[in-house]
Amino acid sequence: MRDVASVAGVSHQTVSRVINNSPNVKKELRDKVQMAIDDLGYVPNIAARRMGGNRSYLILAINDRARTLDNWNVGRGNDWVDQMLFGGMMECEKNGFRLIFELVDTEDPAASKQLARAIASLRPDGVILTPPHSENQDLADLLSANGTAFARLGSSNKDDGINIAMDDKAAARAATQSVLELNHRKVAFVAGSSEYLASVDRLEGYREAMAEAGAAIHPDWEQPGDFSFESGTKAAANLFNCKDRPTAVIASNDEMAFALLHEAAEFGIAVPEELSIISFDDTPGVRFSVPPLTAIRQPISAMAQRAASELMNEETVAQTTAQITLPFELIVRGSTGPVPR
Repeated sequence: MRDVASVAGVSHQTVSRVINNSPNVKKELRDKVQMAIDDLGYVPNIAARRMGGNRSYLILAINDRARTLDNWNVGRGNDWVDQMLFGGMMECEKNGFRLIFELVDTEDPAASKQLARAIASLRPDGVILTPPHSENQDLADLLSANGTAFARLGSSNKDDGINIAMDDKAAARAATQSVLELNHRKVAFVAGSSEYLASVDRLEGYREAMAEAGAAIHPDWEQPGDFSFESGTKAAANLFNCKDRPTAVIASNDEMAFALLHEAAEFGIAVPEELSIISFDDTPGVRFSVPPLTAIRQPISAMAQRAASELMNEETVAQTTAQITLPFELIVRGSTGPVPR
């Protein structure tokens, strides 16, 4: 730090304030210090920084252990996790922090014990809770009692923590309206796991859009799922064997939409000529499906980036509670078309 101060022609304290992203540093001074840091290849020592104050310069993100491991073990990976990590890691790196990723069980008391151990060993400055952990009030209470700031990603109706989500109900309405505008009236919906509030919101948005259009919903058109490919396969078989088969299906995530595509091919149903499909999330794989999937783009990376940014900001964290809604997009691709004649 002394070398950086010497090259930049500023005080040691100014370098410290820039590295710690403190306020009240003029832009020209901040730029001079950053240029010196880049030229010298200086990297702050996290251990030393931790000893020098009450911050750890670590942000902890946790994800559903069972589902993540299941996807990894069968070679499917997890695009949602990839995007979350990308947004969080890049924001942390930019500010001299590190993002630590942990898998935690969804069921209590195991979830609380695992998170408590992680907090005790890492002492993170903040924790990012992803669905369904973001809906687990026991975890939120544990973090609050420990004085650890936290952000919830995904739909949440909680009044503590930093809540960051898109409007899932509005997104489902937009998806449903897009096929209604293509003159589809037989529109089905494959829901996600009921553990996730987003699943409830998306189903409600679908129902609202159908009701506003005066389109009746056949009892068989609402199919349960759990975000897995297997549940999508089961839902597809039920829908395609239905006496009054739908002409459009909205799936609550990409994996289940991929299953719908696969099953449509098995049943000899052409997409989009005979069946339109819309997905949620818009993870990278949807661009390579045949045909490419029309999808609601959930701002996963942007949500994680915003969560990390808020948790690194001591002034924001001190407020402890915030409701932040980020915009979604409907990306139209080849899996949707006019209702078959």
